[in-house]
Amino acid sequence: MNIKTFSELVGVSAYTLRFYEKIGLLKVVKRNASGHRYYTASDTEWIKFVVRLKETGMPLEQIKQYSDYREIGDTTLQQRKAMLDLHRDKIRAEIELQQNHLSALESKIAFYQDRISS
Repeated sequence: MNIKTFSELVGVSAYTLRFYEKIGLLKVVKRNASGHRYYTASDTEWIKFVVRLKETGMPLEQIKQYSDYREIGDTTLQQRKAMLDLHRDKIRAEIELQQNHLSALESKIAFYQDRISS
């Protein structure tokens, strides 16, 4: 698929896709006979995963490191797993913190609701 269609499918701008290609997150983007980029199902799954990592707060430098490990192959499975384990633990801690904040807000809202109802 062309860059416009791919961009819409993965929710990333064409500019960002070109940037990802430039920094090596998209390693081998295929081109048609006229030189236009075209993307495969494999590219789709990869970029969706990159977007997920970004949306969960993984810095682009770490995503790039993960991508580099991925390109090396199965000899880096342990490194990739370790990176994802650390990221998962960070997300869990953030979720716990946000749940604590939500609980405090709900308590305050209940306090106001009780006062208003009295």
